[in-house]
Amino acid sequence: MQQLNILKIGGNIINDSAKLEAFLQKFAAIKGLKILVHGGGRSATDIAKKLGVETQMVGGRRITSAEMLEVVTMVFAGVNKQIVAKLQGMNCNALGLTGADLNLIRAVKRPVQTIDYGFVGDVIGVNHLQLKNLLNLNISPIVAPLTHDKHGQLLNTNADTVAASLAKAMAIHYEVNLMYCFEKNGVLLDVEDDNSFVPQMSLEEFGGYQKNGIVKDGMIPKLTTGFEALKEGVEKVVICSAEGLDVEELKGTKLVL
Repeated sequence: MQQLNILKIGGNIINDSAKLEAFLQKFAAIKGLKILVHGGGRSATDIAKKLGVETQMVGGRRITSAEMLEVVTMVFAGVNKQIVAKLQGMNCNALGLTGADLNLIRAVKRPVQTIDYGFVGDVIGVNHLQLKNLLNLNISPIVAPLTHDKHGQLLNTNADTVAASLAKAMAIHYEVNLMYCFEKNGVLLDVEDDNSFVPQMSLEEFGGYQKNGIVKDGMIPKLTTGFEALKEGVEKVVICSAEGLDVEELKGTKLVL
């Protein structure tokens, strides 16, 4: 089975032009089929603040009002095209997409339970055949974390969730490696010590780390969606450093069932 690498890059790298440039050079150099999913969280938060739009986060996930949806749509679109332009300059034939393009990722507005997340989408389907067609043309999709409900409404969806959803959908066609790339070496036992990363983590250990407060905030969606991806046929899931990225010899925190 052919290999497909799906990488998700976090907001802290995107906001540092030198680190983003270095990461994109590594991405462009990856041989074979590849997809990049990006966030833009900190940029969205900064611009929302300038516009007087309140940012609310719960468990590492953004509550999205109508005003915040306008902000994230603007920010993600801008980040997406900047990344595509840089990759074209590195001879990587990239195509920028959201979940609405090609009906790529369908979602439903998250129902209100204890928390009203607003215009946040829960993924219900991925157009894996369209994605496969693009990959067959040697196109590298660059996906912004906006989905749609097939009734004209854009929805904000956590970028880790988008990456995992694509990985699960494409696992029927390829041997998929899913990499969450960010500014640390992996999941850290001590956030002040970059060398304290856990080389391997089981689902049971994740539960323990979460209960003890070692794993929190934005790391929770990465691990939750990562373990879900493994359960649904994704070959490897690794949380790793964007700066030290090497798909041939993946270093970081490897998730195991």
